[in-house]
Amino acid sequence: MAFFWLLEGAVPLFKFNYKKWEHAAPNIFFTLTTVVINFALAFLLLNSADWVMANDFGILNWLPEMPLWLYIILGVFLMDFFGAYLAHFVEHKVPMLWMVHLVHHSDHKVDTTTANRHHPLESVIRFMFTLLGVFVIGVPIGIVMLYQSMSLVATQFTHANIKLPKSVDKIMSYVLVSPDMHKVHHHYMLPYTDSNYGNIFSVWDRLLGTYMDFDREKLIYGVDVFPDEKANGNIKELLKQPFKKYERPTIISEKD
Repeated sequence: MAFFWLLEGAVPLFKFNYKKWEHAAPNIFFTLTTVVINFALAFLLLNSADWVMANDFGILNWLPEMPLWLYIILGVFLMDFFGAYLAHFVEHKVPMLWMVHLVHHSDHKVDTTTANRHHPLESVIRFMFTLLGVFVIGVPIGIVMLYQSMSLVATQFTHANIKLPKSVDKIMSYVLVSPDMHKVHHHYMLPYTDSNYGNIFSVWDRLLGTYMDFDREKLIYGVDVFPDEKANGNIKELLKQPFKKYERPTIISEKD
């Protein structure tokens, strides 16, 4: 996080008029709760990964023997689907889960500290999808740890308020989720809010029809039906967010 925070000062996408530490405070709080929850539940991942390997359970264990490099790439690739893309997609489509995930989307100034701005309930939800991936794919704990490390770096990178050359960002987005690609997902209205769910690999969005482009200069962060920036920066209010009345973001065509 510190590296990307410094990089934001050198090549910012937007020159936000904000107090950086004040904005970061709730985001760092939720980052810490995410870390605590993941460490508390880590034994489930370890035991599950050991079980699938001992019992030859899961997709990778049912496939013919393959080179180690292919085994690792395929394992990380599939974990990215279950642990990130699928979890993210479901959170947007199930109203109750959307209200939990809304804590992440309600940041009006997306930067690298936004990456782990997840309500504690979402941290548990995402962990369960990762656990599902371990069972379905049949991966050893080494691949799980590699995936989680790559996921951490990817999410810090794609949320960072940095400006890459458009050509570089575009080329990157054909395989990996790029900063511009992910920030489309943080635009404040549908259909853009419901696009670009990927975390490491952009391939899932391209294959499953959820990829969208948008001019980065026109991005507006947040969610239009929850516009109170002060409340959206208050930890107490954010903790209560999942229990508020459901409101769907506006579709741009409806506003017009």
